Amino acid sequence: MNSNTRLLSLLLGMVVFLIFGLASGAFAQEHPAEHPKDGAKGAAVTVTKEALAEAIESYIKKDSALKGGYFTVYDAQAKAPLALTLDKVHQDKLAEVGDGLYFACSDFKATNGKMYDLDFFMKATDTGLKVSEVMIHKEAGKPRYGWVEEGGVWKRK
Repeated sequence: MNSNTRLLSLLLGMVVFLIFGLASGAFAQEHPAEHPKDGAKGAAVTVTKEALAEAIESYIKKDSALKGGYFTVYDAQAKAPLALTLDKVHQDKLAEVGDGLYFACSDFKATNGKMYDLDFFMKATDTGLKVSEVMIHKEAGKPRYGWVEEGGVWKRK
């Protein structure tokens, strides 16, 4: 194969990858009523649910490595820190909640056995997805807050 044929094959492969990669990356899942639904603003989503879940898992893994193997969050309601281990990131509960701001729900188990649902907010930046906020959404299945749509934008209530 000559260099022109290899170059043409490489370019064609890149075009096919970009077309199928971007087309398959749209958020297509519905979310429970306590979480915002994707597409409320009608904006095109440019971050895949897999990339968002991977970014959250990577963030948790790095943070846990620095803190003795646990992901730690301060619980302002209980006025105590929580030492948590990740159970799973819900790829069916991912949504865009603002321009370049994405939301994902994750389940954790505390050292005392209690389950927590944490909401991660990630901002799309030039260098990738970065965590902008982590909030305790549920403790042992009981929600601490909900979501409401106002003017096409999802807000916590």
